[in-house]
Amino acid sequence: MDFENQVAMVTGGRRGIGLAIAQVLGQNGARVAINDVAPEEEIEKTVEELKKQGINARGYVADVTKKEEIKAVVQDIINTWGQIDILVNNAGITKDALFVRMKDEDWKAVLEVGVQGIYYCTKEVLRYMMRRQYGRIINISSAVGVMGNVGQANYATAKAAVLGFTKSLAREVAPLGITANAVAPGFINTEMTKKLPEEVRETWLQQVPLRRWGEPEEVAQAVAFLASRAAGYITGQTIHVNGGLVMI
Repeated sequence: MDFENQVAMVTGGRRGIGLAIAQVLGQNGARVAINDVAPEEEIEKTVEELKKQGINARGYVADVTKKEEIKAVVQDIINTWGQIDILVNNAGITKDALFVRMKDEDWKAVLEVGVQGIYYCTKEVLRYMMRRQYGRIINISSAVGVMGNVGQANYATAKAAVLGFTKSLAREVAPLGITANAVAPGFINTEMTKKLPEEVRETWLQQVPLRRWGEPEEVAQAVAFLASRAAGYITGQTIHVNGGLVMI
């Protein structure tokens, strides 16, 4: 895959799956802009690590639920690099609880980041892609958005919404040379999942036919394929990276 002379924006790019995506795209030639809500010094540290790997990277502190913050980030990327060819909507949060015990604010927060955030980022980037008649939009969903999960009604709702959004957007922008696809990871080794009790991890693992956890890099490779010119005739689709947890 060759992303030379292309620019990618990755939300939630400071760590985990988002960072792996930034690395794979950058290692294949893309200039990469990451944004996150983490403290500025943490994002700067991530950017420095990317630069040490030979990646042309920039970092931004921005909340995807704040329209004006995202607008400012996108404008700075355009001012700096002149274009955005690839948008990866990866930002997301979890606030798990059984539905009957779920707090209103936790329901709202997960949907605001997972759905409203994608709306703001896509809306802002899309107008620049439309001008150039080219673009790749990849939205990160989840196996939970397909199969559901106990204690994650808010997260599953947000991730299911991502799939519907992706299909509708794909139909609208296809005539403009822009594709929109989704990647739905299963159980992936990230900082968040590594903090789970070992018995919980083992219970989840028993549901996976491949009997192992996925790695962020494996999700990133699927994203990179959809972002490449090789995937030019693929749109409105979901690639499931879950070890067989969900089979569609």
